Amino acid sequence: MTNTARGCGILVALLMLVTERPSAAADDPARYEWANVTMNAAFAPRDGAGALSFRGRMWFIGGWNPSASQREFFPRICNNEVWSSPEGAEWTLVKPNTFKDSTFDATADWEGRHTAGYAVFRDRMWIVGGDVNQGRYQNDVWNSVDGRTWEFVNRDQPVPWRPRALHYTVVHDDRIWVIGGQTMPAFAKETSEEVFYRDLWTTQNGIDWQEVKPVEPCWSARGMIGGSAVFRGRIWILGGGTYDTPQTPSRKFHNDVWSSADGVSWTRHVEAAPWAARQYHDVAVWDERLWVMEGYNAKGGNRKDVWHSTDGEHWEEVPDTPWKPRHAASVFVHNGALWMVAGNNMESDVWKLRRK
Repeated sequence: MTNTARGCGILVALLMLVTERPSAAADDPARYEWANVTMNAAFAPRDGAGALSFRGRMWFIGGWNPSASQREFFPRICNNEVWSSPEGAEWTLVKPNTFKDSTFDATADWEGRHTAGYAVFRDRMWIVGGDVNQGRYQNDVWNSVDGRTWEFVNRDQPVPWRPRALHYTVVHDDRIWVIGGQTMPAFAKETSEEVFYRDLWTTQNGIDWQEVKPVEPCWSARGMIGGSAVFRGRIWILGGGTYDTPQTPSRKFHNDVWSSADGVSWTRHVEAAPWAARQYHDVAVWDERLWVMEGYNAKGGNRKDVWHSTDGEHWEEVPDTPWKPRHAASVFVHNGALWMVAGNNMESDVWKLRRK
């Protein structure tokens, strides 16, 4: 056999070996596993708390717990505590709750809230808007470099976007984006108008806002999406829904997938993903994938499933989720892992997902 023939034979054998070997990039849900970090973190149980990774620490912000047994920590249902942790097991109370009674000064500190907009932007942590648990809308914007002291960014200029709660908040293209949401006239008496938003607003400073108007085709009006999904230069809307109102007593639940690079033109990747339609779920980007986790659906209640995708069209489920069903959890992307913390299971548990 000539050297040329022998070389060709070796090349063919190598090509066959490479072809037969499973691709390292192939989706294989078995390569992920959850580890329990603690079932008894130092903070009281809650849902809807902000979850930010900033300067090497996880930051756990505010939250909601109406239980009489937790009134010490939630005297007004929501609080404005801030906790932080570098590794998820030990948590430090950075900012004690000051939202205690009617003497509270809403210009000196941010009111307790949950399911608000939370973001890391321009080396600061941001709280954008809030909820309606105090009988009105919280249309304020705050930021902080240390979690302890917060600046009232728009003290002298109200936000131009109309009253809303349950909005979706992301950072994209060097701007903070507020997307969708709705009015909640059964809770906030400022207006009886029922509105389900299908708009987008952006800012670079929390004061000056510009509306971005999407063109058809576009996602239907919605909110109730926790976390943030900005992936491959695009904003992603993954499911979501609407809360019931006096005029529209039935909630809506979605499992469609949309994305956009500019907020104007939108692409629908799937009309119905394999994961069940849901609201109050959390989304994230980690390990070069989109993630959809937990949430709520009226037909099945709280959920505990976890899904991931490299393109928004093909989805794989991580099997055997060990934590309890929940919605409105706090999901972190931090220190090379995906974290699931607390939520409507009302336990102070912390879990970490990593590659096997």
